[in-house]
Amino acid sequence: MAEFDFEKSGLKVNLKEEYYNHLDMEAFYQMLKNPSYCYKFYWLEACVKLIAEDVERTTFSEIIDEMIANAWYTVLEYHIHLSGVVLGEVRDGLERAVLLLKELSDLPTSASKIEIKNAIKANETAMRAVKIQLTKMVPYRALAGFFDRYEKNPNWESIGRLTVYIEEVNKLRALPYIIGRETGLNREVAFNSFWIKMIQDNTVAILSWIQYEKVKWLQNNNPEVPSLVYKLEPMDENVRKLAHVHKLWDAIIDLSPVMDVFKDTVIDDKAYDVDHFIPWSFVMNDELWNLMPMDSSLNLAKSNKLPKWNPFFKKFARNQYLMYQLVNDGSKPEIRRLFEGCFRDNLHSIWANQELYRKGNSKDEFYGILEKNMQPVYDSAKRQGYQVWL
Repeated sequence: MAEFDFEKSGLKVNLKEEYYNHLDMEAFYQMLKNPSYCYKFYWLEACVKLIAEDVERTTFSEIIDEMIANAWYTVLEYHIHLSGVVLGEVRDGLERAVLLLKELSDLPTSASKIEIKNAIKANETAMRAVKIQLTKMVPYRALAGFFDRYEKNPNWESIGRLTVYIEEVNKLRALPYIIGRETGLNREVAFNSFWIKMIQDNTVAILSWIQYEKVKWLQNNNPEVPSLVYKLEPMDENVRKLAHVHKLWDAIIDLSPVMDVFKDTVIDDKAYDVDHFIPWSFVMNDELWNLMPMDSSLNLAKSNKLPKWNPFFKKFARNQYLMYQLVNDGSKPEIRRLFEGCFRDNLHSIWANQELYRKGNSKDEFYGILEKNMQPVYDSAKRQGYQVWL
């Protein structure tokens, strides 16, 4: 068995002897080079996932549906722009397809892949134009690295001639797929048997490589978005680590009335949640400086939205300052102990540890430090497309 390793790309695959001599791995690596739009990554990812499910033949339509399903959560839950925004217009056709399907359907951002694909089929006529746009060039240009081995140059102006050209190249060196001569979304994509074996043997490694390249692209096009690597797939709700913060606020509420940021009523110690001021889906962490107690009935309504900065930030800062005072009150060692219990999961930000929670801050100093560090994050989330609540 031979090993093919692109150290810089993160792609390492094992090639069995039975198909080693049939595959041009250098050209395969080129399939993700120099993309113009993000949907090139989603095209190859969709092909690999279908092959992993033992699909040998499919259509443009089915691959596009897979792409929309794979991009759904990233675009809608995390507000990631797949290829940026120019003059207020979304550049990437796949992102536009996801947004259109959301508009046409009543699907939640947490919809399953089956639900998304069923919704596409239910809105096939309305989705047709955006789906066709995604087939214009990427299925063909994704194979361009293989064309460099062929003496003739492709004619990029004619889909018909490109289809014939791909068939000719495939006779000399096996391509991952060839494209049929049907029209529109019914065009067939036939995967090569040797490539099917290689991809099925190395699915995890190949999908990891695609994700690595996709993250680099998305980070360049969303420079203000934190923790982007975690925003390609739905996250398990259990990863949120709020237990220690909840215990801290329980103890504070026992000692002093705490006003709900949004209702201006005293928090009921038996009916409150700990929630993020700036949505968790944007910051992707459970830092203490972004957490607040709030009425459980309002938490669902707030959901994945930003509270209005005015007047809610000052009310939020008021509660944070109350916590700060009690933590640094020498007569309240239990509060201090619970605060220190948050170190492992909820106190990683250097600015919070060194500036915000240090002893000696006046109320104005505390508010100023909190605002200076939170408002840029808040503004970035707003620019990214997070809705403002209340």
